[in-house]
Amino acid sequence: MSRLLIPALILAVFATGANAQDGRYGPPGPSGPDDNTHYGWADVLRVDPVYGVSRVETPRQECYDQQVVHQEQGQGSTAGTILGAVVGGVLGNTIGKGNGRTAATVVGAVAGGAVGNNVSRGDDRTYQSTETRCRDVSTVSEQRRIAGYDVEYRYRGEVYVSRLNYDPGERLRVRVNVAPAD
Repeated sequence: MSRLLIPALILAVFATGANAQDGRYGPPGPSGPDDNTHYGWADVLRVDPVYGVSRVETPRQECYDQQVVHQEQGQGSTAGTILGAVVGGVLGNTIGKGNGRTAATVVGAVAGGAVGNNVSRGDDRTYQSTETRCRDVSTVSEQRRIAGYDVEYRYRGEVYVSRLNYDPGERLRVRVNVAPAD
C-alpha cells in the first residue's frame, strides 16, 4: 500500500504545479473561475511610445559687479568751530560801535563759528568701489518623457488597441470576459 502512496503524492505535486498561474498577473478574479472570465495570449502588432512633457524649474543665483560711488563727509571739529567763533566775534567787535557793538560781536561769533565748522569739514571724500550684487533667477526647461504606450494587438483574428504603462513585448496576456448581450 505504501508503494502506491509515494508515486501518487509525487504525481499530485506535479499536477498542482502545472495548474499554477503566473504570479505576475494576479488571481483570475474575485469570484473565481466561474465568473465567465478566462485568460489568453494576443500577438502584439505595434507599440508606440506616448510622450509627455514636464516642466522643470531650476533655481540659480546670477551675480554681477557694479560700480558704486561713495561719499564721506568729514565731521566738523569743535576746535574749528570755536576758532571761527572767536575770530568772528573779534571782527564783529571791531566793526560795531556803541550799542551795536554787542550785536555785531554776537553776529560775528555765530557767522565765524559756522564758517570755522565748514572749513574744518572740508575733507569730504568721494571714492568708487566695485560691489558684487546677486539676484535669484529660475531657468525653466521642458523634458520629454514616456508617459505610456499605445499597443495594437490581435486576439483571435480581431485587432484591439490599448494604452498601457509598460511595453508588453511580442505577446500580451489578455483577460477575456464573456457575458450575454442584452
